[in-house]
Amino acid sequence: MTYTVGQYLAERLVQIGLDRHFAVAGDYNLVLLDQLLTEKKMEQVYCCNELNCGFSAEGYARARGAAAAVVTFGVGAISAMNALGGAFAENLPVILISGGPNSNDRGSGRILHHTLGTTNLDFQLNMAREVTCAAESINDAASAPAKIDHVIRTALREQKPAYLDIACNVANAECTRPGPITALLAPESDATSLNAALDRTIAWLADKKDVVVLVGSRIRAAHAQKAAEHLAGHTSWPVAIMAAAKSFFPETHPSFRGLYWGEVSDPGVQDLVEKADAVLCLGAIFNDYSTVGWTAWPKAPRALIADKDSVTVDGVTFADVTLPSFLEGLTSRLPHASVKPPQQIERRFAPAPTQPDAALTNDEMMRQIQKLVTSNTTLSAETGDSWFNAMRLGLPEGARVEVEMQWGHIGWSVPSAFGNAIGSPERRHIVMVGDGSFQLTAQEVAQMVRHNLPVIIFLINNRGYVIEIAIHDGPYNYIQNWDYAGLMEVFNGGTGHALGLHAKTGGELEAAILKAVANTGGPTLIECTLDRDDCTAALRKWGKVVAATNARAPRTA
Repeated sequence: MTYTVGQYLAERLVQIGLDRHFAVAGDYNLVLLDQLLTEKKMEQVYCCNELNCGFSAEGYARARGAAAAVVTFGVGAISAMNALGGAFAENLPVILISGGPNSNDRGSGRILHHTLGTTNLDFQLNMAREVTCAAESINDAASAPAKIDHVIRTALREQKPAYLDIACNVANAECTRPGPITALLAPESDATSLNAALDRTIAWLADKKDVVVLVGSRIRAAHAQKAAEHLAGHTSWPVAIMAAAKSFFPETHPSFRGLYWGEVSDPGVQDLVEKADAVLCLGAIFNDYSTVGWTAWPKAPRALIADKDSVTVDGVTFADVTLPSFLEGLTSRLPHASVKPPQQIERRFAPAPTQPDAALTNDEMMRQIQKLVTSNTTLSAETGDSWFNAMRLGLPEGARVEVEMQWGHIGWSVPSAFGNAIGSPERRHIVMVGDGSFQLTAQEVAQMVRHNLPVIIFLINNRGYVIEIAIHDGPYNYIQNWDYAGLMEVFNGGTGHALGLHAKTGGELEAAILKAVANTGGPTLIECTLDRDDCTAALRKWGKVVAATNARAPRTA
């Protein structure tokens, strides 16, 4: 049997655990899409545009550990690079695969469509190198296996996105068949560096009485979540999470204390972290948002920074030390705590319910969403007040919260939740998204309809970009209102099973949720009408500090 470059790629994607890849067709990738379709262990999932395709793959990677998106050259790939930047920022191995121009056109001096109108056909590859950990262009079949393997290996090892473009006349060219997958495991720690890091950490901890563990979002990319749980259980050190790491440490764990986010922390947690003698920062990303305008940033000498593959303690950085091996080594060297903290009671957002006929409030909406959250729930919380609302929820063990807090692209949640639901259809998927964010990527709900995915979307209609209003108000923060619930019939196209419902009171929301849970044949969008001023107090407080940070005057010489 003739084996092709496209089939080689398909088999490798299956070998790393993908049963789907996402795609938008274009003339440069049609032959490649045909070749990928010959792999019966993997389904092709189509998206409305390339930006959504990239975010859908990103969501699938959150569910399955890796993902692939296939687009066309130029107009397709550059659109998808926005999502690729998000995958880089959020530490997700998304492989972007672009169909490319015919290999004979390289160096010919000809100007092709979907290019910048010049003869340079490497502009896309050069752009991709800025937002990936590996990027390769395949223009002959002989080099394809090594380049494909290099891109996949690097993406999985680095937990970052990678890029391939494959010439349209090479996708079906004959190629060697791939053997067993090799060298795809995460690197091991250098033993000397690891032992030195552990020695210095033990010495640094010797005179520390109040030790706190701070869990950041890169702990998932480092595959160190279980190791962090074991360390906390062994030492009984209290654990706080950063906002982007919501659900990355079980809230039912006896050591869990809550969210650390500077001024908008859970009660008591700011003092816990900021008054500690030692803070072990695990996979933390300290940016202007996570530090609330640089006001909540644990630093040396009382902070140890343990990242995916390095540890900095007491002024010294140790490279080639993986986070799981460091945490496991630390656990083995520390004494077992003689006194255990009490078992945590289940945390739940449970304010007093409002009257059923009273106007819907933010608190009442979240009280009802809290009742939906189980150990089998994945909640995608859009950039904006949905971040802060998600932080208020109590999570049973197994519940997942997904945010995009580093990249912060509004509109991310809808296509990402679509990809996540494709990757984990056995879970209940909930989206919380604002009206402004929804307008950017709304069309991907149509793909939820197409695939009969029972995603529940809480569309918060407060007629504007409320997070921006909280940071810096102006006429640019207000948008044309839509009948968002009415869009579901448009997306159904006469054959789908999506539901669109309105909720202006607590009673209407309760009834809508019952219908949403019963609708297992497609998505349900519940348009929740809220007063524009009814947002979380945390957003208001956080927004003022971030606004002040953004407004700093330029430095003078």
